[in-house]
Amino acid sequence: MSETHPLTPSAHERLQAELEDLTGRGRIEIADKIERARELGDLSENGDYHAAKEEQGHMEGRIRQLESILDHCEIVDIVDDGTVRPGSIVKVRYEGEGPDDVNTYLVGSIEEHTNGLELMSPASPLGLALTGARSGDTVTYETPTGDELRVEVVEVETP
Repeated sequence: MSETHPLTPSAHERLQAELEDLTGRGRIEIADKIERARELGDLSENGDYHAAKEEQGHMEGRIRQLESILDHCEIVDIVDDGTVRPGSIVKVRYEGEGPDDVNTYLVGSIEEHTNGLELMSPASPLGLALTGARSGDTVTYETPTGDELRVEVVEVETP
Protein backbone atom coordinates (compact mmCIF):
# COMPACT_ATOMS: atom_id res chain seq x y z
CA MET A 1 0.00 0.00 0.00
CA SER A 2 1.41 3.41 -0.94
CA GLU A 3 1.67 6.27 1.50
CA THR A 4 -0.69 9.18 0.93
CA HIS A 5 1.17 12.46 0.51
CA PRO A 6 -0.68 15.51 1.85
CA LEU A 7 0.11 18.44 -0.46
CA THR A 8 -1.01 22.04 -0.42
CA PRO A 9 -2.50 23.27 -3.71
CA SER A 10 0.64 25.33 -4.43
CA ALA A 11 2.96 22.34 -3.89
CA HIS A 12 0.72 20.18 -6.09
CA GLU A 13 0.87 22.76 -8.89
CA ARG A 14 4.66 23.09 -8.54
CA LEU A 15 5.18 19.31 -8.69
CA GLN A 16 2.80 18.98 -11.64
CA ALA A 17 4.75 21.69 -13.51
CA GLU A 18 8.07 19.99 -12.68
CA LEU A 19 6.76 16.66 -13.99
CA GLU A 20 5.52 18.25 -17.22
CA ASP A 21 8.87 20.00 -17.69
CA LEU A 22 10.91 16.84 -17.11
CA THR A 23 8.75 14.66 -19.35
CA GLY A 24 8.81 17.26 -22.11
CA ARG A 25 11.80 19.56 -22.28
CA GLY A 26 13.94 17.42 -19.97
CA ARG A 27 13.63 14.23 -22.00
CA ILE A 28 14.26 16.07 -25.26
CA GLU A 29 17.40 17.74 -23.90
CA ILE A 30 18.84 14.54 -22.47
CA ALA A 31 18.14 12.65 -25.70
CA ASP A 32 20.05 15.38 -27.58
CA LYS A 33 22.99 15.09 -25.16
CA ILE A 34 23.11 11.33 -25.59
CA GLU A 35 22.94 11.63 -29.38
CA ARG A 36 25.75 14.22 -29.47
CA ALA A 37 27.87 12.01 -27.20
CA ARG A 38 27.27 8.97 -29.44
CA GLU A 39 28.61 10.94 -32.39
CA LEU A 40 31.96 11.21 -30.58
CA GLY A 41 32.69 7.54 -31.21
CA ASP A 42 33.60 4.60 -28.98
CA LEU A 43 30.96 4.46 -26.23
CA SER A 44 33.03 2.30 -23.87
CA GLU A 45 35.43 5.17 -23.16
CA ASN A 46 33.13 8.07 -23.88
CA GLY A 47 32.80 10.16 -20.68
CA ASP A 48 30.19 12.48 -22.19
CA TYR A 49 27.99 9.51 -23.10
CA HIS A 50 28.25 7.93 -19.63
CA ALA A 51 27.56 11.28 -17.94
CA ALA A 52 24.50 11.86 -20.12
CA LYS A 53 23.19 8.35 -19.42
CA GLU A 54 23.70 8.88 -15.68
CA GLU A 55 21.87 12.21 -15.88
CA GLN A 56 19.07 10.47 -17.75
CA GLY A 57 18.82 7.86 -15.00
CA HIS A 58 18.56 10.51 -12.29
CA MET A 59 15.93 12.41 -14.27
CA GLU A 60 13.84 9.27 -14.91
CA GLY A 61 14.06 8.45 -11.18
CA ARG A 62 12.72 11.90 -10.34
CA ILE A 63 9.94 11.48 -12.91
CA ARG A 64 8.90 8.16 -11.31
CA GLN A 65 9.03 9.77 -7.86
CA LEU A 66 6.85 12.70 -8.97
CA GLU A 67 4.36 10.37 -10.67
CA SER A 68 4.07 8.30 -7.50
CA ILE A 69 3.61 11.35 -5.28
CA LEU A 70 1.00 12.89 -7.58
CA ASP A 71 -0.82 9.55 -7.99
CA HIS A 72 -1.01 9.10 -4.21
CA CYS A 73 -1.50 12.63 -2.96
CA GLU A 74 -4.27 14.27 -1.03
CA ILE A 75 -4.63 17.96 -1.69
CA VAL A 76 -5.16 19.70 1.64
CA ASP A 77 -6.62 23.14 1.84
CA ILE A 78 -4.83 25.60 4.05
CA VAL A 79 -7.41 26.58 6.64
CA ASP A 80 -6.62 29.37 9.06
CA ASP A 81 -8.43 27.90 12.07
CA GLY A 82 -5.47 28.04 14.45
CA THR A 83 -4.83 24.29 14.48
CA VAL A 84 -1.69 22.46 13.41
CA ARG A 85 -2.23 20.61 10.14
CA PRO A 86 -0.24 19.87 6.97
CA GLY A 87 0.87 23.17 5.48
CA SER A 88 0.95 24.98 8.85
CA ILE A 89 3.96 26.70 10.30
CA VAL A 90 4.21 25.82 13.97
CA LYS A 91 6.43 27.30 16.66
CA VAL A 92 7.11 24.99 19.60
CA ARG A 93 9.06 25.01 22.83
CA TYR A 94 10.36 21.74 24.24
CA GLU A 95 9.82 21.14 27.95
CA GLY A 96 12.70 22.49 30.01
CA GLU A 97 13.80 25.10 27.47
CA GLY A 98 13.75 28.83 28.13
CA PRO A 99 11.11 31.24 26.87
CA ASP A 100 13.30 32.32 23.94
CA ASP A 101 14.11 28.75 22.85
CA VAL A 102 11.46 28.35 20.16
CA ASN A 103 11.75 25.97 17.19
CA THR A 104 9.84 26.72 14.00
CA TYR A 105 8.70 23.97 11.62
CA LEU A 106 6.73 23.69 8.42
CA VAL A 107 4.41 20.70 8.77
CA GLY A 108 4.31 18.76 5.53
CA SER A 109 6.07 16.41 3.16
CA ILE A 110 9.53 17.10 1.79
CA GLU A 111 7.86 18.36 -1.39
CA GLU A 112 6.35 21.28 0.56
CA HIS A 113 9.79 22.57 1.50
CA THR A 114 10.14 25.93 -0.21
CA ASN A 115 10.83 28.69 2.27
CA GLY A 116 13.89 27.61 4.25
CA LEU A 117 11.99 26.39 7.32
CA GLU A 118 12.86 23.13 9.00
CA LEU A 119 10.40 20.48 7.86
CA MET A 120 8.33 18.19 10.07
CA SER A 121 6.46 15.26 8.57
CA PRO A 122 2.85 15.06 9.72
CA ALA A 123 3.43 11.29 9.99
CA SER A 124 6.37 11.65 12.41
CA PRO A 125 5.74 11.04 16.12
CA LEU A 126 5.89 14.78 16.86
CA GLY A 127 3.87 15.63 13.74
CA LEU A 128 1.14 13.21 14.77
CA ALA A 129 1.09 14.58 18.32
CA LEU A 130 0.88 18.18 17.11
CA THR A 131 -1.83 17.64 14.49
CA GLY A 132 -4.97 19.39 15.71
CA ALA A 133 -3.19 21.24 18.54
CA ARG A 134 -3.59 24.99 19.04
CA SER A 135 -1.42 27.76 20.47
CA GLY A 136 -1.00 27.21 24.21
CA ASP A 137 -1.57 23.44 24.03
CA THR A 138 1.04 21.05 25.37
CA VAL A 139 1.40 17.68 23.65
CA THR A 140 3.33 14.58 24.61
CA TYR A 141 4.96 12.21 22.15
CA GLU A 142 7.27 9.22 22.24
CA THR A 143 10.61 9.46 20.45
CA PRO A 144 11.94 6.54 18.39
CA THR A 145 14.24 5.71 21.34
CA GLY A 146 11.23 5.36 23.67
CA ASP A 147 11.67 8.63 25.56
CA GLU A 148 8.56 10.68 26.24
CA LEU A 149 8.82 14.41 25.49
CA ARG A 150 6.44 17.29 26.10
CA VAL A 151 6.18 20.19 23.70
CA GLU A 152 4.28 23.46 24.07
CA VAL A 153 2.69 24.94 20.95
CA VAL A 154 3.72 28.58 21.01
CA GLU A 155 2.14 29.72 17.75
CA VAL A 156 0.42 28.29 14.67
CA GLU A 157 0.63 30.23 11.41
CA THR A 158 -0.98 29.75 8.04
CA PRO A 159 1.41 30.64 5.21
